Amino acid sequence: MNNPALWKHLFRMRALAIRKDISTNSLVAKFVALFPEHYDDSDATFNASSRWRAAIRRKLVGHMPETPPKVQLILAPTPLHRLKNLSRETHLDLWIKRDDLTGFAFGGNKGRKLEYLIADALNQNAEVVTTCGSSQSNFIRQLGAACSKHGLVCAAAAMHLPYDNAAGKPTGKHIGNSNGNVLLDEILGIDMHIHPDDDWEVLYTHAEVLAKEYETKGKRVYRVPVGGSSPLGAYAFYQAAQELTAGPFDWIVTASSSGSTQTGLAYAFDGTPTKIQGIACDPEPEIANDFAEIGYGLAQLLNHPRQIPANEYRLDFNSVGAGYGMASEEGREATELMARQEGIFLDPVYTAKALAALLRLAKTKQIEGRVLFWHTGGTPAIFADNQPNAIAG
Repeated sequence: MNNPALWKHLFRMRALAIRKDISTNSLVAKFVALFPEHYDDSDATFNASSRWRAAIRRKLVGHMPETPPKVQLILAPTPLHRLKNLSRETHLDLWIKRDDLTGFAFGGNKGRKLEYLIADALNQNAEVVTTCGSSQSNFIRQLGAACSKHGLVCAAAAMHLPYDNAAGKPTGKHIGNSNGNVLLDEILGIDMHIHPDDDWEVLYTHAEVLAKEYETKGKRVYRVPVGGSSPLGAYAFYQAAQELTAGPFDWIVTASSSGSTQTGLAYAFDGTPTKIQGIACDPEPEIANDFAEIGYGLAQLLNHPRQIPANEYRLDFNSVGAGYGMASEEGREATELMARQEGIFLDPVYTAKALAALLRLAKTKQIEGRVLFWHTGGTPAIFADNQPNAIAG
């Protein structure tokens, strides 16, 4: 049993073993079914004393992480279905993963991350959870709902339009500073601190000041990075990959910003033919370095056999438009196409740009075959105060 290819297959199968309802015994039996030629027939009872089975068990248990605790927030698995009309339009076998339908706080992919982040906060006896983002942040909205559900205070430092100094503050039609997520945050009672627009690094400083203010009051604070993007957040998407029962896919296309969604999927499909294509929503080429850093932590959490370097994260920056938080014309067109062909709505900041890029890449045949579009949610942003004008172009 010194076949490296077989051990590599075992490493891939560890994603199954991570699920609590699949025992090592069941996984070993599954491996035997796949590779009967490597089963020692002399061990007719196939019991635990088998040297072959013991070797597999050592490999599985030795490389299988302890499953991080989680709380239940979303209704999983989320729907996975084919887009019949857009498949015909794009000449792809196009499917969609509906994380806009998580059933929690207006949906969205952030709920997946929060199941692990909130569990970690509770295990650390936190009383307050702090974070930061834009005033129309989907993550802050879902974090506020998760905190409310578990008796935690949610506090956030925000700007209407944070930006990267190197790229400059974007100009054009911002989606709006009221209604949408802002209204939902008010309903949830989030302790929101709005600061003048500035560089992201300035916003991170405001978030740390806010956390320390609570600590000065004697509160136990749990700090969550922007978008919930951390190794735990990425782990949620490593796990989400197990829901893709209709695979395999040639490509998975998703909006990409703070990084944990693409990072988790990249590790889930590492070593397989499936390619993960991120569509950048921020005009910052260095974000791949952030993804790699998140990934290093995820690799340790998973005992993954390698760490994915920054240059292996596929990112398309051609649909960012004017910048983060800004609606785009091609995004508007993609939104109308999805709605009128499939009855599914996209948000202007992330998924509209992601689908616009997918359509462009399909037209130029840069992606072909069986493709999955991962809908990350963001529905409330459609109803932000400037959104009707932004959608109208």
